[in-house]
Amino acid sequence: MKISQCKFVISAVSPLQYPEDFKPEIALAGRSNVGKSSLTNMLINRKGLAKCSGTPGKTQTINFYDIDDKFRFVDLPGYGYARVSKSKSGTWGKIIETYLNKRENLLEVCLLVDMRHKPSSDDILMYEWIKSCGFMGVVIGTKMDKLKKSQIKVQQKLIRETLNMSEEDVLLCASAETREGKYQIWDFLNNLFEERGSNIYFERQVGEPDHERAVEVSAKGSAQKALNLENPEEHGQTMGRLAPIREEELIEEDEYSYEPEDEAPAYEENKAAQPMNAAEKASARAMISSQLNIPKKERRKK
Repeated sequence: MKISQCKFVISAVSPLQYPEDFKPEIALAGRSNVGKSSLTNMLINRKGLAKCSGTPGKTQTINFYDIDDKFRFVDLPGYGYARVSKSKSGTWGKIIETYLNKRENLLEVCLLVDMRHKPSSDDILMYEWIKSCGFMGVVIGTKMDKLKKSQIKVQQKLIRETLNMSEEDVLLCASAETREGKYQIWDFLNNLFEERGSNIYFERQVGEPDHERAVEVSAKGSAQKALNLENPEEHGQTMGRLAPIREEELIEEDEYSYEPEDEAPAYEENKAAQPMNAAEKASARAMISSQLNIPKKERRKK
C-alpha cells in the first residue's frame, strides 16, 4: 500500500491518555500470541513498528499507531493467557471495556483468531461481547500460511460455525509471513472508510485497480478538510462510530489503580508459547470473564 509514514503514538490505560483528535480508529482484539502486532506490521509494510513480544500476556496497555496521519490501528491487550495474575487481568477488562464502550471515533473492532485451531471459549465470548457493543464483529483468521490450501475452507467453515457467524458477517484470512490476504483486508478497510464518510482511501503500490476512485475520494477529503478549517462547528468530522455510546460515566483514571511495569519494555521476536499444565488450562478457560467483566445476561445461552 502507498503509506508514507507510520508512528507509535501512546500506550494508554485510561481515557485521559487517549489521543485527543478525532481520527478514525480500527481496533484489533484477540488472544495473546494470535499475531496482532505481526498483522499490523504486514499491513503497513513495516518490520518493527508494532512490537512482537516473546512473552504471551506481555501487552497490558492499549497501543495506538498513527497511519499516514489519516487513521489509527489500536492494539488491545491480549486475553486468555493463564500465567497472569487475576488482579492484572481484571484491570485489563476495565481498560478494554471503557475503550470499546466510550471511544467515539472507534469505527470497528476486528477479532483475530488463529486459523490453525478451533476458536476457543475465550474467542467466542469476546466475539459475542464485540457484537453486543454494536460493532459488526469482523473476524480475521491469522497464520493461514501454516495450513494446506485444502484445509483453509474447512477452517473457515469451522470458525464461522463456532462463532455462530451469519452469511453477512465478515471473515477475512491473512498471513503475516507470506502477506496473503493483505489486499483483501485493505479493500475492506477502504470500503469501510467510504461508507462511514471519512474520505480515506489507500492505493496499492502495484496494479491499483481503481485509481480514479482513489483520486475522487482524495478530492472529497481535501474539500471536507477545507470546510472544516473554514467553519469547524458547522462542518465537523463526518465520520463517527455506528455502535452506540454507553451512558455510564467514564471511569476516572485513578480507579484503575494500575501502571505499566515498564515505560519501554524490551520485546523479542515471536516465539511459541510455553505449554501449560492441566491447572493452567483450566484457569485459562475462566480467564476471559474476569478480564472483561461481561455481565451474565450478555453471554450466549448454551
